[in-house]
Amino acid sequence: MTALLSVSDKTNIIFFARELIAIGYEIISTGGTLKTLQEEGIEAIEVSSYTQSQEMFGGRVKTLHPRIAGGILYRRQNSEDVKIAKEYGIRDINLVCVNLYPFKQTIQRTDDFEEIIENIDIGGPTLLRAAAKNFQSVLVVSNPSDYDFIIEALKSHQNTLVLRQKMMIKAYEHTASYDVMIANYMNKTFKEGFGDMHFLAGKLVGKTRYGENPHQKGAYYEWEDFYSKNFKTLKGELSFNNLTDINSAVKIASNFGESKAVCIVKHGNPCGFAISDTLLDSYRQALRCDNISAYGGVVAVNGEVDLALAQEMGKIFFEVLVAPSITKEALEFLMPKKKLKIFLCGEGYLKLPKDAKNFKHIEGGFLLQESDEVLSDEVKNAQCMSIKKATNTQMQDLGIAYKIAALVKSNCVVYVKNRAMVAIGMGMTSRVDAAKAAIIKAKEMGIDLQGCVLASEAFFPFKDSIQEAYKAGVSAVIEPGGSVRDEEVIACANENNMALYFSHKRHFLH
Repeated sequence: MTALLSVSDKTNIIFFARELIAIGYEIISTGGTLKTLQEEGIEAIEVSSYTQSQEMFGGRVKTLHPRIAGGILYRRQNSEDVKIAKEYGIRDINLVCVNLYPFKQTIQRTDDFEEIIENIDIGGPTLLRAAAKNFQSVLVVSNPSDYDFIIEALKSHQNTLVLRQKMMIKAYEHTASYDVMIANYMNKTFKEGFGDMHFLAGKLVGKTRYGENPHQKGAYYEWEDFYSKNFKTLKGELSFNNLTDINSAVKIASNFGESKAVCIVKHGNPCGFAISDTLLDSYRQALRCDNISAYGGVVAVNGEVDLALAQEMGKIFFEVLVAPSITKEALEFLMPKKKLKIFLCGEGYLKLPKDAKNFKHIEGGFLLQESDEVLSDEVKNAQCMSIKKATNTQMQDLGIAYKIAALVKSNCVVYVKNRAMVAIGMGMTSRVDAAKAAIIKAKEMGIDLQGCVLASEAFFPFKDSIQEAYKAGVSAVIEPGGSVRDEEVIACANENNMALYFSHKRHFLH
């Protein structure tokens, strides 16, 4: 039995090689892998010695040889293939262990294009694809995390067709994701990220109980390793809808850096948000906005959950709590609550990776765009269009309202007072209807809007929204501007002694 070992990631390769030899394998190896094995006293045949062909072109050509490819690809049940293998002295290579040059690490580390090109693996993908193609007879291993599992299978004589099928799929996934990474990098480098083809490659993190509805299957994937490394389940089973709601809540709460922010989300939309001096007070202020919708929702806490906060939260039913950490006492208090799910996200503060691009599925394809982001100086540099200027407190509230509005489904308006969201209208077909709906809800909640500020993610096409805002008690407004009726909107703000700011940047979220 012959095993070909040629790995870039040498994690546990010494263990794997020794175990293979103990089972009865002879090893063929090359380059750095061969050197690593020899330094540990492990006997291995050098590829160039076996092929009688030296490595060429600075190592670009090593394993691309008929005695290697043939030993992997020839059909063991085909008499003509067997005859040719014997005629040319081609070994039966029935185990191939290969992982690929670190292209991802290279593009993260350097912009040197020549170095990047040299870290595009050619021989490795060829070996993996060949072994995977001939999985009927060849076992292919492409991930060091599988070494223990493979050795146990070989020792117990369980090198079955089912096992080889499983490893074949892993090998093709490995080469496919590698090619996707290279193609997307080249498109980013030469075509601004929008090439003739764009590829999405995600790694399975886990399956969800079902999709959005019980009759739909579901699972979640990650681009890099954020969820497998930075997201932890403490209690409960993560559902498809939980993940979308958690994403919305954490995106909003984490958008304010290290502030003691709390965001409450229901069905993907925020129904509460506040920043205060303590997380407990932030939670109380956030809950005031709409404690009816908050029932059964998701709470994102941008800091450690202690016992006092846990006890306050325990007064109503939430489906999900997500925070960077939770004290032992708080966890013990919340654990008996049967339907509550608890997850950790980030470290110290809530954290989400910021993807450079995002996409939306449409039937038959998808839309790709650069991700939207509210820049740190957008509110600070917003242009005052009114006679009256906002106070420092109002500007702080405008900044909070503006960021939230950018993360809420259009058409939307967000009302903030004393760093707490006091009303919100979102996902409406009319902006004035969004404003009215928010005001009606605030009245139902018994919230006084007098002196609050208002943010809109897009311009107000008519002055009616400003009029409604004034009637509700809004003192300052921020919006992008850009309507053909901007002058009417500005005049209305001045007539009502309101501060009005244009950011000159729209943040639609459809």
